[in-house]
Amino acid sequence: MKEKVEERVSFDGKKVKILGGIYEEGKPESPFQWRKKLRSREEMLAYLKTGERYWFSDEWYGSEKRKTPA
Repeated sequence: MKEKVEERVSFDGKKVKILGGIYEEGKPESPFQWRKKLRSREEMLAYLKTGERYWFSDEWYGSEKRKTPA
């Protein structure tokens, strides 16, 4: 795969070269069946508990939540 290098202007006005998109273009032929990755009921419950804790817990902070409110 050939790397695409783009030239842009940084915040201080200097021209910099950055790496462009390295993904393969196109659309998937069929939907991704993510539930097939979870083989047992216990794995599904563990996944859901982790997701619940990530989004709704006040004690634990996910990557998108702030530790201190703005």
